Amino acid sequence: MPQTDLTFNRADFPDDFLFGVATSAYQIEGHAQGGAGTTHWDSFAATPGNVVRAEDGARACDHLNRWEGDLDLIRDAGVDVYRFSASWARVMPEGRGAANPEGLDFYDRLVDGMLARGIKPALTLYHWELPSPLADLGGWRNRDMAGWFADYTETLCARIGDRLWSAAPVNEPWCVAWLSHFYGHHAPGMRDIRAAARAMHHVGLAHGRAIQAMRAQGMGNLGAVCNFEYASPVDGTPEAIKAAELYDGIYNRWFLGAMFKGEYPADVLEGLAPHMPQGWQDDMATIKQPVDWLGLNYYTRKVIGPAAAEADVDGSSPAATPWPHHEERPGPLPKTQMGWEIFPQGLTHFLTFARDNYTGDLPLYVTENGMANPDVIGADDTARIDYLNNHVAAAQDAMAQGVPLKGYFIWSLMDNYEWSLGYEKRFGLVHVDFDSLQRTPKASYHALARALARTPA
Repeated sequence: MPQTDLTFNRADFPDDFLFGVATSAYQIEGHAQGGAGTTHWDSFAATPGNVVRAEDGARACDHLNRWEGDLDLIRDAGVDVYRFSASWARVMPEGRGAANPEGLDFYDRLVDGMLARGIKPALTLYHWELPSPLADLGGWRNRDMAGWFADYTETLCARIGDRLWSAAPVNEPWCVAWLSHFYGHHAPGMRDIRAAARAMHHVGLAHGRAIQAMRAQGMGNLGAVCNFEYASPVDGTPEAIKAAELYDGIYNRWFLGAMFKGEYPADVLEGLAPHMPQGWQDDMATIKQPVDWLGLNYYTRKVIGPAAAEADVDGSSPAATPWPHHEERPGPLPKTQMGWEIFPQGLTHFLTFARDNYTGDLPLYVTENGMANPDVIGADDTARIDYLNNHVAAAQDAMAQGVPLKGYFIWSLMDNYEWSLGYEKRFGLVHVDFDSLQRTPKASYHALARALARTPA
């Protein structure tokens, strides 16, 4: 029978366990307002074929003007933490040089608004909207990005760093680098292994430089936020197993290895080393800056097999597929609106995997978890409630195995701009009418508020 309530509550967790919700700047703020500069997402969306209906973040959810009501929704949900991001192009419209006073004032008010409502501010410095002038200089292919990112970090944190509960440099480095430069699905929309290899390295270097910059300002509770996908081989053949292991290496082990061990996984370097920037080995100590926690974003698994051979131009014989020689295959499990398989066991796996191989006793947080569903106002929302129940149970399984999990944050507070998929995919606990911008809490929002209530209603 469908669940209408969450099967967990605060009493099931340690007193210091934190619940939260997450959003990102470009997806909700309304980027065409407030003096923000243009970003590579604006130009990516303006290019035919990249984004559903060529939709962009110009208005999004108009959070820039509706932030007080949105913070009230967070407070009334009963969560402890709001994981938000700042827009580099809103703070520094050119990516370098002069700051935008309107942008700094906005984040100043936003942080104060959280604190006034008893909400812990958890900042992410970069959630994918690169200022266009830096994209013109090569973006993440350019090693200078690490220094420019450190300068942006210093500028923003000089204003709000004293009041943050936590901060992390880059959301989901795999998406910033591989998804955007190898698969081409996100801005800047490249499909180039050399560009991807350089981005995979420079994003990590920028992470390290930002951690250094924040430490220099006396900030604490600094972390890294990586995304994870469980890779299941399509069958038991050695070829399929090897393909899934390599997918795991690119997606899950590359950034963990760099950030926590100062090394890249050998199986991935086998393919990327010829394309890496010269002297990359000298940067590993910077990438491996000590952090205070690791955040894990988890949604799904992928079924992976070896890539099918392509016929030669004349059709005479199969041609070898270029590295990495693997591809996704259809999976049998129930799927979300994104087409992503629902596989809660993967969350347990990655929490134990990170603890056992990289982080040890370091605190872990589930910094994003949630599902997209084609919600309409008045729908029962049971699919999302079931999803949350099953994934929180998976997190509890990891805790029962001794994983130092300290918090669980839901993506997302509200329906928003879902990047190349436009405004169709609805991840929110709160429904947004993208014509009127009316916010309407869904059944999952109310279920969460009941589960997290500190005193009986």
